[in-house]
Amino acid sequence: MGSELELDYLLNHPIANNVISNVNSETIDRRLFLPKKIQIFSKKYSLLKDQPQYRFSSDKEAKKILPDIINNKVQKVTLNGPLSETQKQAFSSKRNLGVVFSGGPAPGGHNVVAGLYDELKKYNFGSKLFGFLLGPDGLIESRYIEITKELVDIHRNMGGFSMLQTGRTKIDSKGKMESSLKTCMNLELDALVVIGGDDSNTNAAFLAQYFKASGIKVIGVPKTIDGDIQVTTDDGDVLCATSFGFHSAARAFSQNISNLANDGESTVKYWHVCKVMGRVASHLTLESALQTHATLSLIGEELADYVDQDRLEKARKNKTIDYNAFGITLRHLSRLICDVIVKRATFGKNYGVMIIPEGILEYINEIQVFIIKLNKIIAEYNTIHDLDFHLALPGLTEKHDYLRRISQGMIDKNPFPIWNIRDDELFNQLPSFFRDGLLVERDLHGNFQFSQVKTEKIIMDMVKEYLDVLKEQGVYKIGIKNTEYKSIMVANDMDPDLYAGVIFRNPGAKYLLVKKIIISQKTLKQELVSNELMDAGNDIPGPIVELFLKSQPKFKTQTHFYGYNGRGSAPSHFDCNYTYNLGMTAFHLIAGNATGQMAAIRNLEMDFDQWEPIGIPIAKLMHLEERKGKLELVIEKSLVDLNSNAFRVYKSLRKKWVAADLGPDHYRQPAPIRFAGETEEDRPITLVLNSIGPEK
Repeated sequence: MGSELELDYLLNHPIANNVISNVNSETIDRRLFLPKKIQIFSKKYSLLKDQPQYRFSSDKEAKKILPDIINNKVQKVTLNGPLSETQKQAFSSKRNLGVVFSGGPAPGGHNVVAGLYDELKKYNFGSKLFGFLLGPDGLIESRYIEITKELVDIHRNMGGFSMLQTGRTKIDSKGKMESSLKTCMNLELDALVVIGGDDSNTNAAFLAQYFKASGIKVIGVPKTIDGDIQVTTDDGDVLCATSFGFHSAARAFSQNISNLANDGESTVKYWHVCKVMGRVASHLTLESALQTHATLSLIGEELADYVDQDRLEKARKNKTIDYNAFGITLRHLSRLICDVIVKRATFGKNYGVMIIPEGILEYINEIQVFIIKLNKIIAEYNTIHDLDFHLALPGLTEKHDYLRRISQGMIDKNPFPIWNIRDDELFNQLPSFFRDGLLVERDLHGNFQFSQVKTEKIIMDMVKEYLDVLKEQGVYKIGIKNTEYKSIMVANDMDPDLYAGVIFRNPGAKYLLVKKIIISQKTLKQELVSNELMDAGNDIPGPIVELFLKSQPKFKTQTHFYGYNGRGSAPSHFDCNYTYNLGMTAFHLIAGNATGQMAAIRNLEMDFDQWEPIGIPIAKLMHLEERKGKLELVIEKSLVDLNSNAFRVYKSLRKKWVAADLGPDHYRQPAPIRFAGETEEDRPITLVLNSIGPEK
C-alpha cells in the first residue's frame, strides 16, 4: 500500500507532470511563434496584376484539355493601382473555402492552413474554412470538418499533416471529378485550396478546369520535401525556387548524417551509407552534402551525363566507337566508389560517410533500359489482354517466365523483340531481390518504387566484391602512421629502418603502405626470409605480425534511409515563414478571383523583405510524360541544374571533402532545427549559393 501511495505521489508531483506532459516548452514556443508577414499582407486590400513579361510555352495537349485556364498569366499580389468599392466589398464578403492535403507530409503544411485561416477571418469573421479528411478521398467522399481557431492554434508551426491527415488518391476520372464538385457545391464553397506536390497540383489544374463553369475556384500550393517543384520561365526567371518542406527535411537529414560523421571519425570503423529521399531529383542529396561535407555524395543528374574518358580514348586508338562509354553502369559506379575508399584507407581513414539519392538507379544505363522496357511490356499487356499485368501474373516466377517467353519469340514475333535474349541474360545477372523489385507493381503515378528497393545494398554489394579483388591484388591496404610503426618497433627492440624498406613500398612516408606483393602472412614471411631478416624455420616476429594485421582492411558498412523522419520533422524558421505566407497568398488569389493558379513566393533566395507573393498558371507548367506506359499531362519535375552555382561549388569542393590526404576530415556540423533564439541558416544553402549574381 505504501509503494502505491509513493507512486501516486510521484505521478501527481508538479515536476513529474511537467516533464512527462505531451506538451513541452519547445512545443509551447512553436505554437506561440508568429511568422513574419510579407509587407502587403499587413495592408487592408490587394490587387492581382498580370505579369506578361514572364513567358511560358504552352503544351498542345494542355491547350486542348485545359482551355479555360491555359491562358492564365503570372499574377503579382500588389498594392499598386486603384481599388473599386466593388473590389473592396468582394474582399470582405463572407466566404466558404475548402482545403485538402494531398500526398506525403512536408514540414510547414499546417502553417499554410493557418495563413489561409487567419486571412480569411481577418476580412470576414463569419467566413468558414472546411478541411477534407485523409486527403483527396475526403473531397471525393464528402468527409470533412470545419477548421476552428482552437484546431489551428494547436497545429501552428508544427510538423506533419495530422490536423486533417492526408492520402494519395488521384482525382483522375470524370466520376471522381463530379463527386468532388458535388461535395464543394453542397458546402457552398467559393474556392478549394490543394496542398500537394507535382501530381497534386496537376489535379488542381484539372479540378480548376472542371469547376470553372460552377464558379468554384481552385488554387494549388507547392509541397514536396524532394525540392523538385521549381518554376523557371522560358527566359530563365526563377518564380519558385523550391517547394515548402525541402529546407526542414534537408536540415533533419543533415543533422543525422553529421552525427554519423562524428561516429565514423571517432571509431575509425564504418562507412555509413545514407540513402535520402528523392525518387527523381537529387536536390536533397546536394543540400545535405553542402550541409555536412560528407565524404562522398552521388548526384544522379551528373551520373546521367557521365562519360568514361578512358573507354573513349581506348576506342579512339582502336578506331572504333564505344557507345558504352556514355552514361554510367552499375559496375563502373562501384569502381568509382572503391577508388575513394582505397585512397582514404592509404591515409588510415578506413571509414567515411556516403550520401546517395533514393532514385540513383534511374540514372544507371542498364537499369534505365530495364525500367523503360518493362513499363512498355506491362502497358502493352494491359491493353492487349484488357487485364492488369500484376493481377494476371501475381507471382514473380510467372512474371519472369513471361519475360523469358518474349525473349524466345514465343510471344513477340518481331525479329527485334522488345525483350531479347541479351536483356534476359543481363536481367538474371542482377541480384534476385532487385530483379523482383523491378517487377513489383508501380506506384499510383506509374513510377518504379525505388524506396522499396535496397539501392544501397545493390551498390555496396558490388563495392565489397571489387574491394575483395583489390585486397587480393594488394591495392586495398590501410596506411600505418610512421610514428606508430617506429613506436611499436622500438618498444620491441627492433630496428625500424632495417625492416621499413622490406615491408613497405613507401618507407619514409608519413603513412606507410605494405607492399602489394604482401597479401598474407605467408607472403610476408617469404619477403622477410628472402631479405635475410628471419630464418624460414622461425615464426614471424610478433610486432611485424601486429603491423601486418593493422594494414589489412575490414570493410564494414552501416546503411541508413532518411525519408519519413524528414518529411515528418518540425518546420524550420524558413518553412514556417514560407508556408504561412503561402496560405495568405492563396487567400489573396481567391479574393482576386483567380483560379488554376499555384500560390508561390518569388525571391525566396533573397532576404525576407524582398519576398513577393505571386500566382503561377499551373496549366503552363504541364507537359506530356509517360506514366504506366501511357502519355499523360503532368507537371514536369525540376532536376538538379549541373550549371547552377550550388552544384558547381559542390563539384569544386568534393575532392577536398574526400580528404584522401594527411589532413583532417572536413565534416561540417549543421545546427539542429531549433526554435528558441536566432538560427544562422534561414534559407537552404543551395538557394543562397544560387542567389549570387555575376561580379559587377
